[in-house]
Amino acid sequence: MTLEYSIDSLLAQAGYFVDGATGAVIPPIHLSTTFARNDAYELMGGYGYSRDNNPTYDQVERVVAQLDNGDDAMLFASGMAAITAVFETVNTGQHIVAPIIMYHGAQDWLRHIAEKRNIGLTLFDATEPDALRQAIQPGKTAIVWIETPVNPTWDVIDIEDAATAAHEAGAILGVDCTVATPLTTRALDWGADIVFHSATKYLNGHSDVLAGVLVTKEQNERWNEIQFIRKYVGGVLGSFEAWLLLRGMRTLSIRFERASQNALRIAQHFEHHSKIEAVLYPGLASHPGHQIAKKQMMNGFGGMMSFCVKGGETEAKAIATHLQLFIPATSLGGVESLVEHRASVEGPMSQVQPNLLRFSIGIENSDDLIADLEQALDKI
Repeated sequence: MTLEYSIDSLLAQAGYFVDGATGAVIPPIHLSTTFARNDAYELMGGYGYSRDNNPTYDQVERVVAQLDNGDDAMLFASGMAAITAVFETVNTGQHIVAPIIMYHGAQDWLRHIAEKRNIGLTLFDATEPDALRQAIQPGKTAIVWIETPVNPTWDVIDIEDAATAAHEAGAILGVDCTVATPLTTRALDWGADIVFHSATKYLNGHSDVLAGVLVTKEQNERWNEIQFIRKYVGGVLGSFEAWLLLRGMRTLSIRFERASQNALRIAQHFEHHSKIEAVLYPGLASHPGHQIAKKQMMNGFGGMMSFCVKGGETEAKAIATHLQLFIPATSLGGVESLVEHRASVEGPMSQVQPNLLRFSIGIENSDDLIADLEQALDKI
């Protein structure tokens, strides 16, 4: 009888790997960029050139596809390389829908292609219940792109409803699940067509790999086009980075669990603090999207949260500079806790309120993190 194992076991053993030739339990790194042919001038192992494929990629892509319950996965040299590959499949005259508050790098790219390639772009307010549906143009919208929770306000979009709305209009749904990893949200199971992860973040988890990954529900014409784009644009991940990513993924389940526990405790502790206007965290029962989050985040609410600080931008930045354990840096999903004043990072086009601080909660002792936040708040 074949047993069905949990995601935790899949991750810990990197998809259960044992090298058939040596018995090694750790996958090798194939650094070669080119691969030989045999006497019949056929490729010996099915690999020709690493811009197209490499055996080191295969194990990582298999594990990620299994994590998301997808048909296939594709690694990229960065999160933005993966995102731009998806939107390169949109034709001139077609239309894209995305949230008005989202990862600013992706939105900057959407604005760029909207201007350069005559692609329609509608940005909707994720806090308005019908805004997504109203933004879709049936027969013209090609991709509905959402994040859930939305970075950095952590509004929660119902994936199932978004998928229904997109499909009714003849569009596909792409979901950025960087924050809601497959351990807690499997967006493909809720109706998404493509899932994106900035693998730099939780999947790797150690702030030492730049990578992106796409997972598809089915291998179709669009997926083939994305493969073509990766091959000829050249946004492929290096072999060593792919190996590091797989190594990082082995501890994803315990890292994500600890970060989620820490974040919930911190959110509950500061929810009614006198110097904080609002704690934005979908795990709080008071969060407007908590019920949707409970439905589609089934194994923790993640380690991302934001504080809206009373006073304004000056007070928010002062807290960031007074923190001693939290590191003031951009990124998320690592073992270390980070803080950033998001509006400053996003620049003049930012829609984020100026008193917002974004926190990526790591795996440190939660008492230490709370004490650090308390001493910083005491100084303003």
